[in-house]
Formats: sequence, C-alpha cells, structure tokens
Amino acid sequence: MIYAIGDIHGQRAMLDRALVLIAADGGAGKPVVFLGDYTDRGPDSRGVLDELIKGRDAGFDWHLIKGNHDRMFERFLENGETHDVAIKSGLSWLNPRLGGDKTLASYGIIPEGPAAFIKDDAGREVLVSYPTTDGDLTLQELVGRARDLVPQAHRQLLATLPLIHAAEGQLFVHAGIRPGVALADQVEDDLIWIRDGWLDNTDDHGVMVVHGHTALDAPEHFGNRIDLDGGAGYGRSLVPAVLDDGRWFTLDDNGRTPLRPMA
Repeated sequence: MIYAIGDIHGQRAMLDRALVLIAADGGAGKPVVFLGDYTDRGPDSRGVLDELIKGRDAGFDWHLIKGNHDRMFERFLENGETHDVAIKSGLSWLNPRLGGDKTLASYGIIPEGPAAFIKDDAGREVLVSYPTTDGDLTLQELVGRARDLVPQAHRQLLATLPLIHAAEGQLFVHAGIRPGVALADQVEDDLIWIRDGWLDNTDDHGVMVVHGHTALDAPEHFGNRIDLDGGAGYGRSLVPAVLDDGRWFTLDDNGRTPLRPMA
C-alpha cells in the first residue's frame, strides 16, 4: 500500500487535511509520495516546507520529488533567476500568475502594491521595483532579503529533491515522461515540465505513471497515467490517493472512492 499527494502549492491547511485523511485510512507509517510543487500561489509555502521537513526528519516513510515551481524557487535563491526556459510567455517567477510573490510573503517579504516590470528584447519580464512593507526593493535586494529569511534547511531540501520515485509498479514523477525515451535518458526539463506530446499519448509505458503538474478539477485515471493535481494551487481541493492491492482510490471525509480509468 502506498499513498500519493499531488501539487500542494503553499496550501498548508490542505496538506494537513490530506495527512489526516491518510491517517484515517490506516496509512500512518505507510509510504507517502509527494509529487512536487510545494511552493507558490498558495498562502503558506514556508509552512508546507516546514511540515515536509518535520515529517522527513521524524523518520516517516515520505518520498518528496521535485516540481517545476520548486526548481524556480531554488534557482531564485541560488542565482537570482526569475525565468525558466520552459515558460514561453516570458512571465517572471515574481508575477502573481506564477506565484513567487506568495512564496516570498510566507517568509515575511510582504508586497505592498504590484511589482513593476519592463520587457527585455526576448519579451521576458524584468523586475524594476518590488514594493514591500520594508520599502521598494530591486531584484538584487530582494534576492538578498530572501536568502536571509529562507532557512538553510529549506534551501537544502529544494536542492536535493529527486526527480522520480519508483515503487509497486508505479513511476511517480512531477509532470510526466517523454514517450519512447528510456527512463535513464529522460531529462529534467521534461520530468518537471512536460505537457506537449505527453498528455495526449496513449502508449503503454510499462509502468503506471503517477504525476501532477497539469491541474484538473479532480484527480483522473487515463489508463496509462494518473494525474493527481486537483488544482489546489487555484483553490480547489488537495485530494490524496492510495494504491492498495493494485487498485487506486482517492480519499475524502467519506473514505475511499475508486479511481478507475476513464471510459
């Protein structure tokens, strides 16, 4: 028996509820796989990382894998990067649509008005000013402030998250895999970002691929893959799931609901 939780996106209260549902299902002490995107958009990214580190350090059988938003936060802290090559829109990680501003606010960098951007020659947003309750900050000042406030344990976690976890005939990954490419040859950008060529693929991959990244109204089983991102980052529910004796179920206050392949 193994449990899985999709994209959390800073929703600490939803994470706590999901863990309660797992415990009520008899999952205390059982393995739980977290599918990445712990940060951004929701109100308490710091609290989510605190909870995950607390559980890991307590010896729970938890497996945390990396999502694209986790990598963006990591790269912002390490290198001051605010863009990812996979984001064709040119949006900055600090743009509310991506949610980096909410992550920084959870560490005490409170916005006071919208950030000001200009566009560079490649059409990417470049930060000009970031108004906060402590004054307007440049990008360099903002990065420095974040480095002072984000605990080293959080930075270490972000830097060491694996990209996949395999167990019980399932392959757990944040976004998906590149069809037709051997697992050993998969690249990070696909594992944390892929949609094109993946979501419409109906091939048997040899294992069930359990992922998040692409937000749905609720978890769905597509036959060759299972998408557990129910849209918590947009205020929808964080729905945990369990694999028991070869069958998948979602969990809610009423217990288990079978998660069957779509007709």
